[in-house]
Amino acid sequence: MKIHVWLNEREITREIAADLPLLEFVRSEGCYSVKRGCESSNCGLCTVWIDHKPVLSCSVLAARADGTHITTLEGVEERAREFGTYLAKQGGEQCGFCNPGFIMNVLAMEDELENPTEEDMKEYLAGNLCRCSGYESQLRAVKEYLKFKMEGKA
Repeated sequence: MKIHVWLNEREITREIAADLPLLEFVRSEGCYSVKRGCESSNCGLCTVWIDHKPVLSCSVLAARADGTHITTLEGVEERAREFGTYLAKQGGEQCGFCNPGFIMNVLAMEDELENPTEEDMKEYLAGNLCRCSGYESQLRAVKEYLKFKMEGKA
């Protein structure tokens, strides 16, 4: 079957197998930030945006993305780098394997929620697993980043 998508603003038309997971499709197009973790929708490592909404690419068929805009970490590199500095300063970046999916969700949260509370943050980011941290450093990074962004909008 043929699909037509925009991957990080690059238009792609490609013949694919009907059962190809979106995870495999974006990786085959050079988006290696999208990680293969649990492959059962439990870890968040494979998070991408479809039409600016976070989805777990291991549980979505590429065919379902036909006609959409798909964004990976490579497509939001400047924003990701900005948040990444907060993550590193708070000690939330250890092995880094979970960072791409986590960062995609933080940036989506920034876009979707106005003035999120700590509980909003925890709920929004609950699907991101990290084997290295206790999440406190990551939560501090999110709070500091969002505080900085809100001050910039004022």
